[in-house]
Amino acid sequence: MEQQYERGLKALQFVSGEAEPSVVTSLADIAPELGRHIVEFGYGEIYSNPVLEPRDRQLVTLGALAALGNAAPQLRFHINGALNAGCTREEVVEALTQIAVYAGFPAAINAMTAAREVFAARDAED
Repeated sequence: MEQQYERGLKALQFVSGEAEPSVVTSLADIAPELGRHIVEFGYGEIYSNPVLEPRDRQLVTLGALAALGNAAPQLRFHINGALNAGCTREEVVEALTQIAVYAGFPAAINAMTAAREVFAARDAED
């Protein structure tokens, strides 16, 4: 399991751009095992599978989170992740636009709001 954790942590660091990913540190005081499961299973098992490239996994993740309509913090995290994995802003916007067809216009509009916030924050860092 330790190897799976290390593999997952490396993948999560890549997506998040953080040496100590906030999703793990934010759970440390209340649910450290949940953080460990996210790293081991979500990133060590699923995300690290080489069948899909990281950028493609991020686009799939954007679609799923946007369609849920109730995961704005996670959507913002993965919009950043998509950009970190090599997606362009145009690709992110296009992926989120497609959500309107399958999950409705409100979900797509909310997703665009998250994208606007991420893009603005990244611009402010430059």
